[in-house]
Amino acid sequence: MIEKIARKFISKDVQFEWEQIEPYFNQLKVRNINSLAELKQWLLDRSELEAALEEAFAWRYIRMNIDTTNEKYQEAFNYFVQEINPKIALYEDALNKKLLDSNFTNELSGEAYSILIKKVNTQIELYREENIPLFTQLEKESQEYGALSARMSITYKEKEYTLQQASKFLKSPDRGEREEVYALVNNRRLVDSSAMNSLYDRLIKKRQKIAKNCGFENYRDYMFKAMERFDYNAEDCFDFHNSIQRHFVGIEEGIHRKRLSRLNINTLKPWDLSVDIDGKNPLHPFTNGQDLLDKTKECFHLIDPFFADCLTKMEELNHLDLESKKGKAPGGFNYPLYETGYPFIYMNAAGNFRDVTTMIHEGGHAVHSVLSHHLELVPFKSLTSEIAELASMSMELISMDHWHVFFENEEDLKRAKRDQLMDVIHTLPWVATIDKFQHWVYSNEGHNQKDRDQAWLSIKEEFGSSVIDWNGLEKMKLNQWHKQLHLFEVPFYYIEYGMAQLGAIAMWRNYREHPEKTIAQYKEALSLGYTKPIGEIYQTAGIKFDFSAEYVKELAGFIQEEIEQNF
Repeated sequence: MIEKIARKFISKDVQFEWEQIEPYFNQLKVRNINSLAELKQWLLDRSELEAALEEAFAWRYIRMNIDTTNEKYQEAFNYFVQEINPKIALYEDALNKKLLDSNFTNELSGEAYSILIKKVNTQIELYREENIPLFTQLEKESQEYGALSARMSITYKEKEYTLQQASKFLKSPDRGEREEVYALVNNRRLVDSSAMNSLYDRLIKKRQKIAKNCGFENYRDYMFKAMERFDYNAEDCFDFHNSIQRHFVGIEEGIHRKRLSRLNINTLKPWDLSVDIDGKNPLHPFTNGQDLLDKTKECFHLIDPFFADCLTKMEELNHLDLESKKGKAPGGFNYPLYETGYPFIYMNAAGNFRDVTTMIHEGGHAVHSVLSHHLELVPFKSLTSEIAELASMSMELISMDHWHVFFENEEDLKRAKRDQLMDVIHTLPWVATIDKFQHWVYSNEGHNQKDRDQAWLSIKEEFGSSVIDWNGLEKMKLNQWHKQLHLFEVPFYYIEYGMAQLGAIAMWRNYREHPEKTIAQYKEALSLGYTKPIGEIYQTAGIKFDFSAEYVKELAGFIQEEIEQNF
């Protein structure tokens, strides 16, 4: 197990106010570097400062999300965003230039430093002082999405539910109940439709301005550079879209036809997609957040005892907040804590099966954080999403062989596995839909809301299922993308889920044949952090980073066979 990194450069008692932080940046800026050893020490000191600041910011973000009604938490977060981050950005550019100007930088050997230098070059290339206030505004405005979403609730049978809590009714065998709750939830979303569209317009405008300030034609091209996508480009994303459309959309349509038949209904409506395919009562794999955690630890222990130990330590540190409650922002995440090493898992468990896979997913991220904690520098463990999501999505599929801890009944276990695989089939077309939509949004500057609505419907049609009947629900269909947090808060961070989902399918296929070898490869790959190119990390895990139609067809065939076995 790991220990919190002891501070050697900054005081353990430092208060995260700019007056106390700035002297450390000044020391790094003016320090003379007269040897390779001194350069490496300079990098270590800079990393220590980065880790402390990242963790201080993390706690402000976590607390604000746990209780969006707490004004002090909001103020603490906003102070960091508005008063500290912009000032850090000025120093970061100076420190990056200092690193590149050093006479000893060329003596840094190994792929990890090579990637670091490439990242630093990119940051210098994209740095514009005029963008700093825009980043600050974007950081603050994007949080409006969470605040809007957190306020959404419905009243059903005289009881108030968050939208996350209300989702459990969409699994009810009572079709009338499903339809009623679906209408309540989506009509509630429509209340804030104008606010969501207005917010998105403002975000788009600022993002496009940032891109133009850096000399890019549009924000899409800027983001591919800013996200340091060194290993693939927009054309590779288009290959991904095309491969998913060719080999997964048809599988999903086949599942929907089976659902239509087995539910014995004439038309398949959106409120029929979450209920058990045989119309049975929802699965109840746990009773509360503690039970969910305990069962997840037991499941992880059966895969590898180390995985369970990670969650146990996080529980001891109180690094978990699992249950949905009023005032809590939607979503779920694993937030790395670079000093402490053990991250924080945040989610909105409401008692349904999806909460199990969310917990396992975030648990995969947590294991990744722990396994990469030993790396010397923060940039080495600051993961690309293509790598990070491979860890979490692989854990979802690999863990299925041990889900009897959640489902003692054999029939329930089979249902859970089937539902998980159907969700994988649904995820890939949805990821392609959201990603292609983002490409359109930022490649069509000056579009209006009507243009965007038409583009959304066209792309949704391309990846959607022709079996679902949206007649009479056109406004709700048009509004679907509003529920996707990534569009508002982390633009272009979404296709990574699809890429990693393909990788996870390949990992699971390997696990079926060689479980011990696969887990050893999984742990070795995760231990690399971001010290190798993405393709090499996937190779270390025993799989390929490939979006070709041929490879995607191969993976689609494997998972379709697995689904058939569970029907």
